[in-house]
Amino acid sequence: MLRTLSKKLTTIILILVFGFTMKAQTPDKTFEILKNLEIMGATYKQVYLFYVNETNPGALMKTAIDAMLQSLDPYTVYIPEANIEDVRMLKEGQYEGIGSIIMQRDKKTYIAEVYEHFPAQKAGLKPGDQILAINGTDIAQKNIEEISHLLKGQVNTTLTINIIPLGEKEPKEMSIQREAIHFDNVTYSTLFENQTGYIRLDGFTEGAAKEFKESFLKLKEQGADKLVIDLRNNGGGLMNEAISIVALFIDKGLPVVSMKGKQQENDQTFLTENDPLDKNIPIVVLINRSSASASEILAGALQDYDRAVIMGQRSFGKGLVQNIVPLNYHAQLKITTAKYYVPSGRCVQAIDYGNRDKQGIAHKLPDSLRTAYKTQNGRTVYDGDGIEPDVELATKNLSDIATSLLESYNIFDFANDYALKHKTISQQIKTFNLSDSDFDAFCQYLKIKNFDYRTDIEKSIETLSKCAKDDGYYDDLQKEIGQLKNKLTQRKGQDLQIHKDEILMLLNTEIINRYYYEKGAIEYSLTKDTDLQEAQKLLSDLEKVNKLLR
Repeated sequence: MLRTLSKKLTTIILILVFGFTMKAQTPDKTFEILKNLEIMGATYKQVYLFYVNETNPGALMKTAIDAMLQSLDPYTVYIPEANIEDVRMLKEGQYEGIGSIIMQRDKKTYIAEVYEHFPAQKAGLKPGDQILAINGTDIAQKNIEEISHLLKGQVNTTLTINIIPLGEKEPKEMSIQREAIHFDNVTYSTLFENQTGYIRLDGFTEGAAKEFKESFLKLKEQGADKLVIDLRNNGGGLMNEAISIVALFIDKGLPVVSMKGKQQENDQTFLTENDPLDKNIPIVVLINRSSASASEILAGALQDYDRAVIMGQRSFGKGLVQNIVPLNYHAQLKITTAKYYVPSGRCVQAIDYGNRDKQGIAHKLPDSLRTAYKTQNGRTVYDGDGIEPDVELATKNLSDIATSLLESYNIFDFANDYALKHKTISQQIKTFNLSDSDFDAFCQYLKIKNFDYRTDIEKSIETLSKCAKDDGYYDDLQKEIGQLKNKLTQRKGQDLQIHKDEILMLLNTEIINRYYYEKGAIEYSLTKDTDLQEAQKLLSDLEKVNKLLR
């Protein structure tokens, strides 16, 4: 009887879950689905009833769902009711809380950054403040996700937070009223002296196109006759926002992106719906390996219509579209439903998740299988690996010592100490620079902290030593390996001076963030931005711009 009831329930669930799509399945597929759902249900019941240790039914099922979805692609994910706020953040670019970033180190939780004009900043929280408790709940044993959940809550509700302020020893209690925390998509825009407008677009949440349009019109009023759109490190967001931005620069009624999926009736082509604001202003779009999804739609469409020069490094290569669909009990599923194609007809998807090797690993589409397409002016572009820039710029990687200084929080801690000792900074943001004596103080600070780091060469030497020992050659090579280690030690001792400019840039940026927050840090970083300098240089030579687009 239980078996019959189980089969009936499975069939009912199947009808509820698959609904309109069930008709599209062949009888063999229908049987396979029913059979495997029944097996899954029976396994779940047996584990819950008879497994030797107690199990959490919800956690058990979430693990099963997560594992199933991970076999598809990284973007298809299950969202339980408790994480619905994350969906709102993805779509709307806002959440309800205090406006801070937290981090954990040495089993303690600290404020890492506060956002200007929001409750955390208004209450006086600063980077480096240690959080002890939230609303009376000790957070010592909680993870980042749990602590973040405690900080969030409905607008106008008050939370009590216990902290040890940076530079102090005694705990302090404060009350903070939560607000709606909204993140701008356009995080910075400015007009440079050569009449080049600059817009940094960091997201594509609701309102991105409106923000972009307002920034562009303001720059035009100020006299901008050239434009740089910065999409570096923009991981994407809502497709319709990208389409609306493209529409500012090309004719009405042109296709921007097409979607093709399993359900052909859902295939769509999206056209520009409004007359353009400016069809002629010269544009450079900056991209890098972290420019993805909606960023690639924007860059790809402007490239395909020969409307902008794309500059930087090849983009990420995410040509998949996700929809968020509701499930029972307020859960949701973010599911890949289609691939998208930019106007030339190419799909930028780099990794072929539909074909995996024997180890279950998905790989990039090989260059030999990439297809050539043509832009409007007949330039050749390719599918299968993101957006290839028209002007490629070298990737700039941090040195080993700079990376280690960031990862060990020494840059972060020194900036905190500096801010404690200096209530203000007298220099303007664009000209701020630590003095030589400040840098010497930083070097001394690292000695006190016993800072050390391992370079890639050191790791290679350790691997060489191990292999030499395993293969019986170590005695013959010991002298040479020792000489390599000694030379490396001597060189490492000079790394602080060799990479002084790079380290100073990181220190200056972190320190400026303490006084002028995110916008100040962006403004300073642009003064050292060689990619931006190359974009401005190109835009100063319109003949070269036109030649590239022809």
